[in-house]
Amino acid sequence: MSAYGTTRHHGQPSTSSTPASTTLFRRLTWEGTVPLEIRVDSKELPANSDRGLECYYIQAPRVSYLPLLVPEIRRFLMDVVFDEAAGKMLKEEEWWFESEEGTLLKWHWPIGLIYDNHTISASIRPPSQTSTSHHNLQVTPLKLILHLASPPTEKLLLSPSAESCKQAFMGQLKEADFIRWGNTKRMTGLRKQDQDGIWEGIKEHNFDDYWRVASKIVPTTAPARSNSPPPSSNPSMHTRPPSVDPQSVPDRDGAYNVRSVPVRLYLPDGPVMQDVVPPTLEDGSAHTLAHYLSTHLPLLFPSAPYSGPELAYSLMHGVLVPPDAEMAWLGACMSGADGWVSVCVGIAR
Repeated sequence: MSAYGTTRHHGQPSTSSTPASTTLFRRLTWEGTVPLEIRVDSKELPANSDRGLECYYIQAPRVSYLPLLVPEIRRFLMDVVFDEAAGKMLKEEEWWFESEEGTLLKWHWPIGLIYDNHTISASIRPPSQTSTSHHNLQVTPLKLILHLASPPTEKLLLSPSAESCKQAFMGQLKEADFIRWGNTKRMTGLRKQDQDGIWEGIKEHNFDDYWRVASKIVPTTAPARSNSPPPSSNPSMHTRPPSVDPQSVPDRDGAYNVRSVPVRLYLPDGPVMQDVVPPTLEDGSAHTLAHYLSTHLPLLFPSAPYSGPELAYSLMHGVLVPPDAEMAWLGACMSGADGWVSVCVGIAR
């Protein structure tokens, strides 16, 4: 079993000018991992393979991608499972993954998003002894089937290689950049060295290397309001994060000065929704997650004064998100490495 225990560090952190609370949440997001159980399709094992060891376990970074795990998986299979001669005939560019239920996995999605999407999809299936409740999210390995040949190219669109993954990742960053600012000047203005560096940060799972470049394109946060009430004595993790006054942010690159927050809404076995998400509402108040969800999914997230049972829940990076979290803050502190705030919606049982 392989595990990514901590971020790899080289040199001095580049986030010294970023508020400590912002860096904390960014690092917590970055350090998140998910357990994967990867089993080779038994029908595709090469001759003379050890069929008792074709399963591989890994604690994979949420911000990483399946194609980036392939070299490590191949080393394990070559060392333990495959016959050496037959193994050398296999081509990594033909490897592809599907879930245990037979769903083709989107190789260009971050691994954490694949995991959370599987979690919410399970919320609409018949309950079982191992089913997931939104009050007690069980962390169990996501079971994947690895195929060694015949990739369904008409569904994968591109070969699931590391280079194709890099292109898709950079495309997501540029799209998020345009959503925020109405142009892609921050991304296109990066030197090639920086563009390569931000991807290397993902490949090597290096927080400092990634944010050394990402800090040039991701919005900043500002100090909390001077007239904010004192922190609650309730230690609950669902307490709303410190807010900032949208009217007092002087930084033109601040989270509350973006044109729109890059947000995608994922539904169980359903479509992905995307819309303009301004950081503030027309009355100048902060745009909260509760308002966003009640606007786009009013049947699942009724507006106040609804007092009935919870109908659904929202999940980000495996964490239940408090409804009063502000969208601008989420965009600055809880977006994925690709720049997007991915909100997964599950159905409450």
